[in-house]
Amino acid sequence: MRTSLFRSLLPFAIAAALTGCNVNAATRTPIPPAASDAALAKTSGKQTAVFAGGCFWGTQAVFERVKGVLKTTTGYSGGSASTATYDQVTTETTGHAESVQVVYDPSKITYGELLRIFFSVAHDPTELNRQGPDVGTSYRSAIFYANDEQKRLATAYIQQLDQAHIFPRPIVTQVVPLKGFYRAEDYHQDYALHNPNNPYIFVCDRPKIEALKQQFPDLFVDYKGSK
Repeated sequence: MRTSLFRSLLPFAIAAALTGCNVNAATRTPIPPAASDAALAKTSGKQTAVFAGGCFWGTQAVFERVKGVLKTTTGYSGGSASTATYDQVTTETTGHAESVQVVYDPSKITYGELLRIFFSVAHDPTELNRQGPDVGTSYRSAIFYANDEQKRLATAYIQQLDQAHIFPRPIVTQVVPLKGFYRAEDYHQDYALHNPNNPYIFVCDRPKIEALKQQFPDLFVDYKGSK
């Protein structure tokens, strides 16, 4: 389970040794694009995707820097509204996963491209109910689909990656219906942006941003915060 004390007080060297985060994320190569994907829309619009990939600070830090993404919000999915608070979710008894709601323009980026980024740099999809030092079902890998098309594309892409043995272990990402997304507390929004030198952010999340920039330069945009 994540602790605020661990993230905010440990020196960088100790944090690097203990977190188990992939500090070499930026050296990885991008995984193949989705063989099955929706075409870019002919007109601008708004569509929504919801992803869970461990601590939502890092997942948001990646997606808010993707060209075509209009807005990101950290929150909780998989449980009920009455239990969607940080203190309750971290008890690992509510069924929620820390998630990020991604609002994007389908004329600028496809759902398949978002999936590729999710599996490439946002998290490790082969870790079951954990990411690095964060352990529990609230840190599980999950795609919460909003419609049958998202379900089809996500399921097909996972099959594609597994069949090609892209990862050393099978993908454990859940593909489940979105029954609700509940916005997280204000201090969790844009956390990595506002706390870039926090030891946890420095070790676990800044390498993800660098990996996005290196692996997807055509999709990378700088991010200065919500307007």
